[in-house]
Amino acid sequence: MTKRPETNAPRQMLAMYEISKALNSCTDLAKNLRATLEILASYLHMQRGMVALVQDDGALQTVSAHGLSRQEKDRGRYLRGEGIIGRVLKTGLPMVIPDVADEPLFLNRTQSRDLGEGSAIAFICVPIKVDRETVGVLSVDREADAGQRATRFEQDVRFLKMVTILIGHAVKQNRVIAAERAELLSEKHRLETALKGRYSIDNVIGHGKRMQEVFAEVHKVAPGRATVLLRGESGTGKEMIARAIHYLSPRKDKPFVRVNCAALTETLLESELFGHEKGAFTGASQERKGRFESAHGGTLFLDEIGEISPAFQTKLLRVLQEREFERVGGNKSIRVDVRLICATNRDLEAAIADGTFREDLYYRINVVAIFLPPLRERHEDIPFLVEHCLEKFNRENGRRVRIAPEAMRTLLQCNWTGNVRELENCVERSATMAQGEVIELPDLSCQQGKCFSGVLQEGFGAKGAAHSLARMDARPGVPAMGSDAAPPPGSERERLIWALEQCGWVQAKAARLLNLTPRQVGYALKKHAIPLRRL
Repeated sequence: MTKRPETNAPRQMLAMYEISKALNSCTDLAKNLRATLEILASYLHMQRGMVALVQDDGALQTVSAHGLSRQEKDRGRYLRGEGIIGRVLKTGLPMVIPDVADEPLFLNRTQSRDLGEGSAIAFICVPIKVDRETVGVLSVDREADAGQRATRFEQDVRFLKMVTILIGHAVKQNRVIAAERAELLSEKHRLETALKGRYSIDNVIGHGKRMQEVFAEVHKVAPGRATVLLRGESGTGKEMIARAIHYLSPRKDKPFVRVNCAALTETLLESELFGHEKGAFTGASQERKGRFESAHGGTLFLDEIGEISPAFQTKLLRVLQEREFERVGGNKSIRVDVRLICATNRDLEAAIADGTFREDLYYRINVVAIFLPPLRERHEDIPFLVEHCLEKFNRENGRRVRIAPEAMRTLLQCNWTGNVRELENCVERSATMAQGEVIELPDLSCQQGKCFSGVLQEGFGAKGAAHSLARMDARPGVPAMGSDAAPPPGSERERLIWALEQCGWVQAKAARLLNLTPRQVGYALKKHAIPLRRL
């Protein structure tokens, strides 16, 4: 019996070392198996090699190969018990074919071997097992010497069995990693779905981080009874958030009553909130319930609460403390169960400092404060808001208007001092005036000098207000209410105070007198720290 050369053992040990490194080099199993087959071909002079693994349908599919083209590898698919490879999968036992040309079970499905005349091709097939379960097959072939004996094949099978043990461990580890990854992805999807459903509010668009934080606060505060103070600039959606708090609360089936405190005088506001008895004042021909009574069991939303007078603040404070009141002209105390949500765009802390807002009322309404970010701090929401506005416009007008990319980029650069309300106005105006079905860059009002917020690089906003006031010397004032007065010379602050005094400290009238917008006047008031007077 011919002994095997002693040099084979060291080569096999070295091959095993390289294979163990290859199978643990990364998490890509197919890549690691391909490297393993290349090592086998290099150290053991194997012509071709394949690793086929069991798929979900129970069939074997070649996942990695050496010496085969991609098309040949893709043809390497076998059913259990089919051919040599299928039989090894079924029995779990290795098989050796000294010459595949003489074996009828050899299918040559990959069509990579010439079975005609020529050198004999030996085929060795070894099962890959994981915990006694056959999960795949390793097959290699090489040119067989005419005098090659069975002992040589036994040594090859013994060596390949050791290789398949390493491959089996790699397959098992890959399965564990794949299962963990699938579980993590499933959990990620579940959490994203849950968060999307939890931290989303109907009719309020907010995909950015800032608005998601607001939504989270809304969902936290909605189930309770605490008074909520919504703070933010005009047009940031305070009323929509107030409605969301109501409809996410246990009071959702009860009334949601809204009162704009800035739109009513002190007398009318008292009657509106508390109601009045018949004959309480001229024109009170019948008894009338107030908004507090109408909101019993539900939610009362007091918008622009920072605009109420100090005298009425005292009356409101008692109602908030005791949850009872008397109608105007009545003496009967009425108790109500109302959750209060207030909103303001004013700096209440500054109003407390200058004595225009009661500190005790501030602490009564500022139980839970939610700050709504201005649109200029959440530009990532602008494309979604624009699409929403266009969808609404198209639905109401029976059109199919869309916006060009360059026009959208310009809207993203705008300062939007009027926030969402200004954006809606701009989109609707641009869609109305657009010549076709696409809003192009020239169609935008800010390109025509009509958008008071302007583009950031144009210097509008607070700086624009100051710049406009500085240019008053260069243009005559526009008289208000029939007055022929013109702004006197002096500083910006002096001109602004003069205009307010001329108009009874009504900002809208002063803006017309100075040929400015009310928003520009508001910025100038903040810039020069001019307190408003109530006459």
